[in-house]
Amino acid sequence: MAHYAFLDSNLIVTRVIVGPDENDLPEGVTSWEDHYGQMYECQVRRTSYNTHASQHALGGTPFRGNYAGIGYTYDSDLDAFIPPQPFPSWTLNTSTVEWEPPTPEPDDGELYLWEETSQEWVAI
Repeated sequence: MAHYAFLDSNLIVTRVIVGPDENDLPEGVTSWEDHYGQMYECQVRRTSYNTHASQHALGGTPFRGNYAGIGYTYDSDLDAFIPPQPFPSWTLNTSTVEWEPPTPEPDDGELYLWEETSQEWVAI
């Protein structure tokens, strides 16, 4: 079983489906990405359910940065799915393909929310 992300013309993920593995190709089909892309007239990219922040949950090889979700962007230069930017002040770490705040969240066991106006973490 594999997962495939369907992209709009801006490379934004519009849907993700479960489909056959790439090695289960019927005769005449060179890849499921191409097959689905031709069928639905859009770009399609395979995504890994086990990949998050460029790490594979089961110790395997990470694939395309993150498991694609609706609203994620596919970056062809990074060959990765990027989640929506949570706040304007956060920057993309191209190694982890995750957004990072201007200051790290405190690691003291408390729960925090990012306050964009004050650019700080606020305990909840």
